[in-house]
Amino acid sequence: MTAMMNRLTVFTGLLRTCLPGVILLLVLAGAGPLSAETTLRIVPHADLQNIDPVWTTAYITRNHGYMIYDTLFSMDANLEAQPQMVDSWSVDDNGLTYTFTLRDGLLWHDGKPVRAADCVASIKRWWMRDGMGQKLRDFTSRLEVVDERTFRLILKEPYGLVIATLGKISSNVPFMMPERVAKTDPYTQIKENIGSGPFIFVADEWVPGYKVVYVRNPDYIPRSEPPSFASGGKVVKVDRVEWLYIPDPSTAQAALAAGEVDYYERPPVDLLPLMERQPGVVVASIDPLGVQGWLRPNHLHPPFNNKKARQALLWMVNQEDYLRVIAGDPRYWQICPAYFVCGTSFETDVGAEALMTQDLEKARQLLAEAGYAGEPVVLMDPTDIPMLHNATLVTAQMLRKIGVNVDLQAMDWSTLTSRRAEKKPPAEGGWNLFHTWWTAADVNSPVANIGVAGNCDEAWFGWPCNEEIEKIRDDFARSTDMAQQMALTEKLQLAAFEEVPYVNFGQWILPTAYRDYLEGVIISPVPFFWNISKGQ
Repeated sequence: MTAMMNRLTVFTGLLRTCLPGVILLLVLAGAGPLSAETTLRIVPHADLQNIDPVWTTAYITRNHGYMIYDTLFSMDANLEAQPQMVDSWSVDDNGLTYTFTLRDGLLWHDGKPVRAADCVASIKRWWMRDGMGQKLRDFTSRLEVVDERTFRLILKEPYGLVIATLGKISSNVPFMMPERVAKTDPYTQIKENIGSGPFIFVADEWVPGYKVVYVRNPDYIPRSEPPSFASGGKVVKVDRVEWLYIPDPSTAQAALAAGEVDYYERPPVDLLPLMERQPGVVVASIDPLGVQGWLRPNHLHPPFNNKKARQALLWMVNQEDYLRVIAGDPRYWQICPAYFVCGTSFETDVGAEALMTQDLEKARQLLAEAGYAGEPVVLMDPTDIPMLHNATLVTAQMLRKIGVNVDLQAMDWSTLTSRRAEKKPPAEGGWNLFHTWWTAADVNSPVANIGVAGNCDEAWFGWPCNEEIEKIRDDFARSTDMAQQMALTEKLQLAAFEEVPYVNFGQWILPTAYRDYLEGVIISPVPFFWNISKGQ
């Protein structure tokens, strides 16, 4: 009776809104029988279409990766990497040779044992695409198998970020895959979803644009430590997790209010006051670090292949304009010019004058000096991600004010994350600008922040190319002295404000909403679904 009343409540609410909402209700009703004791239903922030967490940095794919894969090390709440798949590890006296031994009993979802060869192949694929991984690769002489459970990493010179790099919490996460899968070209998407993690992907029930299903991995052996961020024991307390993609926020909110879903990952800010008043709904900021917004230009094609055009974006942006429409309540946002995040060890405002002083006339002048003559500028608009859609509308308006001919192209986030990999000219299906966001844990140092990387074709989408920036990042990676690292950070930030790999449009917190009967929700920059149980 309760389930029936819940569905009736949602149905009534949807009839008062729009027909698409009614259709989505039918999707929910057809999601299978309600099983409050064992099934956790999630409204994710985006639709899962790309399954390869090495091929893309999209957070929806990263979240999928954490469901089915495991990592050698994992970051804890103190931002320190702890062993995960690794049982023990050592480094020799000269700091060049690292030896890793895997835990007993690790199995792939197909029942085969996890081997050192799988891990070596996984690292070698991952470090071709990830910014921190690329630095580790460049400092590595050899990565080799010792025996079935042991492998060795031999450096060319001491590098203090080996364990931190293997334990990075977010995109690209160094997930371990079977050797046959890890041998896929890093620029080609994998075809299999076989991991060794706490959940198993149910391929037969995956419907892009609708539903993703995971079930508990009965063979997974959690670590004994308590969970802390991504580290510790990944104890699964439900039998099944369903991600139900609901692009209409009002429909998702109604489903949560009625108990049709248990967890709404990223509700838009305009719905938060309503959700905070709803019985049985908890609105919480489970990411203590917050996120940074990026306006990313394409460095390959005009006009933003010219740094003066990129500098024009700095003078155009006023962070408060973005933050008010993205995060609304000032409790959730702050103006922050730092490339490496406010509130972290490497926060600095060095060189930030342009970003902190909006000057539209200066922006127009720089565009003219860059040779811009009114050509269409393709701005990709992810309409199913409210905060990025709102940021895109702000940018479109400001670009028009400084004389840019804006070609605003609407698409869903999954399409955008595929299209941003295109290097062809904007008129041929490429792009000029898009917005995204990164957790603070991803961007809190010159090596971790792949957005500032200037390593040309190997750089993140947008492909900045700057030897000076790469030299500073290398020097930072070699240093173990905090004062020297801070000096290098300031030097790098000055270079970044000159080159403008991206424009930081502010820092904010992303609240999450869930039913109050959920217990064990982990505080973390990444949403994890182990340790959660459905209480009474």
